Amino acid sequence: MNPLAESLARSPERFPILLDLVSDRVSLADLSEQDYASASFLDERLQKPSLAVSQIKFRDLQTAVTDAGLDASAHFIFHISHVGSTLLSRLLGAHPGVFALRQPGILRALIHIRLRAASAPPHWRDDQFDARYFALLKLWSRTFRPSQSAVIKMTSFVSELAELTLSRPYCPRAIFMFLPAEQYLANILRSERSTQEMQTLAPMRQARLNNRLGAQFKLQPMSIGEIVAMSWASEMVTLIQTAKNHPDRIFWLNFDNFLAEPHVLLARCFAHLEIDAAPDQIESILAGPDMLSYSKAPGTQYDAAHRETVLAQSRQTFDAEIRRGMQWLDNAAAQYAPLRQAIELVSATPR
Repeated sequence: MNPLAESLARSPERFPILLDLVSDRVSLADLSEQDYASASFLDERLQKPSLAVSQIKFRDLQTAVTDAGLDASAHFIFHISHVGSTLLSRLLGAHPGVFALRQPGILRALIHIRLRAASAPPHWRDDQFDARYFALLKLWSRTFRPSQSAVIKMTSFVSELAELTLSRPYCPRAIFMFLPAEQYLANILRSERSTQEMQTLAPMRQARLNNRLGAQFKLQPMSIGEIVAMSWASEMVTLIQTAKNHPDRIFWLNFDNFLAEPHVLLARCFAHLEIDAAPDQIESILAGPDMLSYSKAPGTQYDAAHRETVLAQSRQTFDAEIRRGMQWLDNAAAQYAPLRQAIELVSATPR
């Protein structure tokens, strides 16, 4: 076994952080267990002087994964963005049996390849894409201790990879996180950064939604509230259509319900992922700092009560746009059954 394969087999310390499609090279960062625990995003934002980074051809990395005898075993959190997925990941990661990874940066490159398959480099097409993605899943499944299970929080706009991910032979489990549309609109519109993100991703989400529904939605006449509603619809339809093929391995989690009953629903998340979590462990996890801080910037105070205050203010400030977004959804749902199913699922999801 060569030195790279040995290091990959030993621990998750060598992490594939960036993919250069032109050179087909992967950047490997050296991460400690604490680096993983503190990171909200496993991407270029981690690149700082204290992190050693090396590069390798992807095919050589793939060979090393095979030589190391790695297996895929990770479970997943898929979500529609800004619905508490980072908080859930941190809470799950506070359990000694969970190794939590948040948003591997390479996912962004993978989804662009997947959505533009015809123009992808030859070594990223069809079966080769699947094989290379599976190699990455094996790398992301490594843990620091044999008693741990890896749980990967995916990037919000990569849900097009959910079907391929959940079709892996080892039958991974997943938590699908969402908010009802009205709450989602209020949450997104309150933040200038979030609305800018929605506008940036809107062309991709519109194309995906049109493709799945056979629709012809156009962005040009849309207001920002309608864009946010369309984005909600795009991600929810993707997850719902994936869930139909894997109903027993998906747990739907409404973040509002989670905040109302965190002890009950965190216990159900652990149980779904087949992680043993005693009531006193769950109590200790929820009594920790994560429930009282902004999960993407630990140390910044933010809790459920503050969130409710902010959302109430957003509903007042952006009432007109929220109503426009909800009307767009109602009109679209009248035409397309998958959107009606998304709205019905939100209403039916129990606590």
